[in-house]
Amino acid sequence: MKDANLPLGRETDYPHKYAPDALCPIPRAGDRSRFAGVDIWNAWDLTWLAPGGLPRVATAEIRVPAASPAIVESKSLKLYLGSFAMSEFASVDDVAGRIAGDLSACAGTSVDVHLYPVADREALSVARLAGDCIDNLGITCTDTEVNPALLRADDAVIVTEDLHSHLLRSLCPVTSQPDIGSVQISYRGPRIDRSGLLRYIVSFREHNDFHEACVERMYADVLERCKPRKLTVHARYQRRGGIDINPVRTNTGETARNLRIWRQ
Repeated sequence: MKDANLPLGRETDYPHKYAPDALCPIPRAGDRSRFAGVDIWNAWDLTWLAPGGLPRVATAEIRVPAASPAIVESKSLKLYLGSFAMSEFASVDDVAGRIAGDLSACAGTSVDVHLYPVADREALSVARLAGDCIDNLGITCTDTEVNPALLRADDAVIVTEDLHSHLLRSLCPVTSQPDIGSVQISYRGPRIDRSGLLRYIVSFREHNDFHEACVERMYADVLERCKPRKLTVHARYQRRGGIDINPVRTNTGETARNLRIWRQ
């Protein structure tokens, strides 16, 4: 994917005054009715000026519904949030409201934004993904393209379990830079073969797509090949430019928790 209008992959100016025009939408692909879910963005470098010029800092939790017509291109979000640095705002609520309004206009749906001052986040603990880690199975991996045929399940054994891996790697479709993360598969249904699941996750290693699309591909493939009755795929990517992106796709109706794992 190459688009001369995207900030990703090209030199850009870094605005230091509030610049909502920096935001760039990317239309989502595929049938959005196949799942529910949300993209949780954590922005760690947000700063602005209080009246009188005293800087304020906070982290932002941004929730973009999976059904939104568009995602916000990640570098444009970095440029946009950076533009708050030398602009004055009356209060934390003023900043949160401005960000929510601008991102909602860009994504084409209501986006939730919560700002957390440093004092509210200093005691934030590191969480562990649920269930069993499948990274030490001692398998052989030969697939360099995403291969859903690796996914298998035993129809004779119905389980409820959580499985996770820290070996997720994909490539940005614009810059080809690696995106590194962890992924949790939570399901109820025929027992998924763990070796096949791990090989499948590793097969994304040279796959070019955005974080959100990779998780949607995983969700669709596991649902199609393994036939779980309930399924949630939740990826936690490492931050880039002070922002981490954490897509969740589910058919359970449960609200996604915003964890912070060991390498975020």
